[in-house]
Amino acid sequence: MTNPRILNRKVHRWGAIVVALPFLVVLATGILLQLKKQLPWVQPAETPGTTTVPTLSPAQMLAAVQRVPEANAQSWADIDRVDLRPAKGMVKVITTSRWEVQLDAATGEVLHSAYRRSDLLESLHDGSWFHPAAKLWVFLPAGVVVFVLWGTGLYLFLVPILARRRSIARNHPRA
Repeated sequence: MTNPRILNRKVHRWGAIVVALPFLVVLATGILLQLKKQLPWVQPAETPGTTTVPTLSPAQMLAAVQRVPEANAQSWADIDRVDLRPAKGMVKVITTSRWEVQLDAATGEVLHSAYRRSDLLESLHDGSWFHPAAKLWVFLPAGVVVFVLWGTGLYLFLVPILARRRSIARNHPRA
């Protein structure tokens, strides 16, 4: 029978090696995603429009986005999603090429246009960028192993403290 302390150290050591690369990807992308509103490199800063009452039609949105050459949008097939922000008076149009065009929700004027990396970072973060199966067969098990590492690390931290307390109690009994 293996000593539980030795087994715990081995599980902790080998588990850390097994998940090192996927966990590094999750950590690095997670930090960038936490800062996406503060880093325009990750996600373009929002530029408010002129009104809180949107009047822009879908046809006007598409026409405005088509005037931005970097967006590379010829038709609605090139649009990934439209995000209406009435309180800010703006519409975000995100293309399939990850270009974000912010439009005034009333006039259709282009307020801001920039490349959007947050969606790419999210797909790296959850593993789906590598392959659809990587999300469930690599990144999910890596998360489970990290949870085990947390438990074994806590054990490795507490065992010497508890051993010291037992030793002190043995050597200095209370009267």
